[in-house]
Amino acid sequence: MAFVEAADLHVTYHPRKAPEVRALDGLSLDVPAGTVFGLLGPNGAGKSTTVKVLTTLIRADSGTARIDGIDVREHPDEIRRRIGVSGQYAAVDENLSAIENLDMVGRLYHLTRGDSRRRADELVELFDLGEAKNRPVKGFSGGMRRRIDLACALVIAPAVLFLDEPTTGLDPRSRLGMWEVIERLASTGTTVLLTTQYLEEADRLADDIAVIDRGKVIARGTADALKARIGGRRVQLTLVSPDDLPVARAALERVGTGTPEVSAEGRGLSVTVAEGAAELSRVLGELESAGVALYDAGMQRPTLDDVFLRLTGHMAADEDGQETEGRRAS
Repeated sequence: MAFVEAADLHVTYHPRKAPEVRALDGLSLDVPAGTVFGLLGPNGAGKSTTVKVLTTLIRADSGTARIDGIDVREHPDEIRRRIGVSGQYAAVDENLSAIENLDMVGRLYHLTRGDSRRRADELVELFDLGEAKNRPVKGFSGGMRRRIDLACALVIAPAVLFLDEPTTGLDPRSRLGMWEVIERLASTGTTVLLTTQYLEEADRLADDIAVIDRGKVIARGTADALKARIGGRRVQLTLVSPDDLPVARAALERVGTGTPEVSAEGRGLSVTVAEGAAELSRVLGELESAGVALYDAGMQRPTLDDVFLRLTGHMAADEDGQETEGRRAS
């Protein structure tokens, strides 16, 4: 049975002095308990709006949403007692220390003073926040602030955790650290709904992925299943000299299932093939006989980037549009 359910959700924003924006256009999804579910799409696709509906921050114009069988619209207070939310930006009080932020959240959830402090101490240890335990948050990096924010979302040990682009704005090292934290949470059985526009993030963390574009789910499956939809592998070459491009292109055309693609630099070539190893060996043999020098050659499986491009016609980061924030919760 699905733990988080959404059926035919529609949301339209009506910003002042601007055309209306259809943020959700019949979106449906279901998330099994104890899994990490990735909602993948570019900026403006409807990911954050989906999270806002499921976490009672806004109401959908139509459609239904339930968490653990409880209707989000009809019982918002009950829903809030069961969920944790970490948004795109760390929502912490920068003038307080990590322990003070966590204790404050615990008291807002009506924990006793003792229970609130014990839970704060547990989370400081779990998230390795010792450095920031008794120092103001404003003196720490974005990665540390995001960890504190995520810890705050877990004060009540929620049944489901919503992470809305949790690594936005983080440097690569901090992003890897956040991934490790999320993996630890998932290993404990917490149900996680993760929105992201980072394809490698969904590939690494999610048990199941829904690709969303223009307010609709356009594909669903595991990362491997989505990659299998476009099939094949790619033979990739990097030439020493661009002068050898015609010869290399002809060799790839003889083994490929499509038109070879040339990199922007004019020295890289790739083509989709049916098998992979046999075609790569054949191409290398032809190029060696022709005296073509290579910097590199190899074979690659399809990536989620390839899947997203095939499904939507654009790369995941191509769109700059942001979801409109002009709709108030009601």
